[in-house]
Amino acid sequence: MNFRQRRERRVEVNITPLIDVVFLLLIFFMVTTTFKEQSALEIELPEAASGEVQPAAPLELVVSADGRYFIGEKALVNPRRETLHRTLAERTAGIEKPALVVRADGRAPHEAVVRALDVAAELGIERVRIATVRTGEQG
Repeated sequence: MNFRQRRERRVEVNITPLIDVVFLLLIFFMVTTTFKEQSALEIELPEAASGEVQPAAPLELVVSADGRYFIGEKALVNPRRETLHRTLAERTAGIEKPALVVRADGRAPHEAVVRALDVAAELGIERVRIATVRTGEQG
């Protein structure tokens, strides 16, 4: 004879490990998510009687690691000053206040970047920005 009383075991779901896993996933997604800030150009909109006039998009000049220049996806024939001057002059012709964004590779020769900035100054391009990324954002 068994005089012991059987205790009924209550079935419980322990959610502590589940909460730990959810917090770990939340932390993982917060750490691995990158937030890219697009720097806005300070452009003064011109006045027009016939409606809203959209400002011209900034011209993008890319300087590669070997010192070659690209405007958009098109490469310049050579990295000479005259070629760069002529191309930038053609692209900014007719734009009242042209803007230029220089995206130079970190290994680009200093001379190539300075040449680009000098040519922009010669052409009267006052709104020049050098594109950068925050530390740790490059993949």
